[in-house]
Amino acid sequence: MNYLLIGCGRISVNHLAAAQNNGLQIAGICDIDEGHMQEKCEKFSLGPQVKRYTDYHQALEELKPELVAIATESGKHAAIALDCIEAGCHVIIEKPIALSLADADAIIAAAKRKGVAVCACHQNRFNRSIAKIRQALEDGRFGRLFYGTAHIRWNRGKEYYTQAPWRGTWEQDGGALMNQCIHNIDLLRWMMGDEVEEVMGVTANLCHPYIEAEDLGLALVRFKNGAFGIIEGTTDIYPKNLEETLYLFGESAAVKAGGKSVNRIEEWRFADGLDDPETVMKEFYEDPPNVYGYGHTPLYADVIDAIRTGRAPYVDAAAGRRALELVLAIYQAAATGERIRLPMAQCSTMDFKK
Repeated sequence: MNYLLIGCGRISVNHLAAAQNNGLQIAGICDIDEGHMQEKCEKFSLGPQVKRYTDYHQALEELKPELVAIATESGKHAAIALDCIEAGCHVIIEKPIALSLADADAIIAAAKRKGVAVCACHQNRFNRSIAKIRQALEDGRFGRLFYGTAHIRWNRGKEYYTQAPWRGTWEQDGGALMNQCIHNIDLLRWMMGDEVEEVMGVTANLCHPYIEAEDLGLALVRFKNGAFGIIEGTTDIYPKNLEETLYLFGESAAVKAGGKSVNRIEEWRFADGLDDPETVMKEFYEDPPNVYGYGHTPLYADVIDAIRTGRAPYVDAAAGRRALELVLAIYQAAATGERIRLPMAQCSTMDFKK
């Protein structure tokens, strides 16, 4: 299966590794910075048969790839994805799927019309710890869900933002919630039943005056099933990343996933006593080298299987839209001081640019 990567920045190494791990034929890579491409070719031993492009339109025309991964700055995801879909390509889109609900809806509609698979790259759904929790949830072991919490307590300094000036802007990124926290926000919404009734939230920029968006976001979510969610996301933690955790509390269970990127189960309490908590915590423990975890390789495997069998990817474009919608709802609640009811028809990060 011919593969093209568009965007060779910070996260591209995970995509190239996943492509190689799954036996994809890397036909080309694309970036406006030729130095980024050279660096990735050297790192992954990509020979001269792998074509390099600074214009993705040319790459699509010449290579006609079956699968394209988009790992550019967030504000360009939607436009590139729509061009790839129109070219008949299946697509993996790094998070967030877009920066506006209108663009997310356009991607969903175009994919349906062209009959291609679109995956939102929320790779943490493939963590072994998360899969174990999800299975218990689907088996009904939690009973009625009471509430869940997502905590993303990370650090990002000035160097991170000056390295790529699009970061922290409303036009190309958003703030901590959209960039760093959307993975765990996706997990919380997914685990708690997906359907949101209303959102209350506040945001602030406490120590990053050189960016437009927030470095702290706090939210309370009411789900349609009567459960609640609490979100705490920040890039203000001194002096480095502290943790990313997901808690789920039900009438007959209490679970905590933690670590660098919710890659390990740290609490496992079930009334049914079907498994030994210490055994589960030992077995479902991973220690990845960074916050990106190990999920890209299984995510790619799922997309490849989805393409071959004609089914939808496990994390499809609609899932990407739901994660985006919840972040935008928090932004809207913070901007207006009101409770925001879902579903939302229209909203964009640009609505919050002053």
